[in-house]
Amino acid sequence: MDKLNLISVQDRLLKSNISIFSVRDFIRIFRVLPKTARSFLSYHSKNDLFARVRQGIYIANFNPPQKFEAANYLYKPSYISFESALSFYGVIPETIYTVTSATTKASKEFNLQSQSYQYNKIKKKLYFGYQPIKLRGRLVLMADKEKALLDYLYFHSLKKKHFLNERLALNKIDRKKLGAYVNYFKKRIRKNKALISLLETLTYDNPTVYKRVGH
Repeated sequence: MDKLNLISVQDRLLKSNISIFSVRDFIRIFRVLPKTARSFLSYHSKNDLFARVRQGIYIANFNPPQKFEAANYLYKPSYISFESALSFYGVIPETIYTVTSATTKASKEFNLQSQSYQYNKIKKKLYFGYQPIKLRGRLVLMADKEKALLDYLYFHSLKKKHFLNERLALNKIDRKKLGAYVNYFKKRIRKNKALISLLETLTYDNPTVYKRVGH
């Protein structure tokens, strides 16, 4: 295909439920030359049909991505975790406005279209415990409740999370799965004595632990 028709492009993206994509994705989907793809997207970004949100990455304004979906795509590999996942599952009561994710790449923060995206680097050996879940027809990589909690506590122990929420709803946590994740963590972070001590305490029904470590 040498030329692109706007109506056909919109129809294809809508039918495929594609809302955020790279120039490379666009070239592959529509089988056009890189120059044609860039020219088309640049031209139609001027009338707000598309918007470039990062170098080489666009969103379709006529079918915008959900914020969690955008977070997964903007910085790869990553999955939703920490406060965002805990809030999503109702483990913490507050609404979280910054979308927080775990990544194996360098920590990063973006502010795009009035939305803040924060990515926290974790060790590759701790990059697990997430699943694809469907949100309003879109697949999103999201940490399990238990892994989101461990990611959160891990970063708190490293002093990278300065506030520890004291209203964690532990009744929403699967203790058996948490115990399995705790054992996995302990084998891979032997030098972090503060976190190991905290994780060991988590295996018991003692919610006051969060208040004790919140200093």
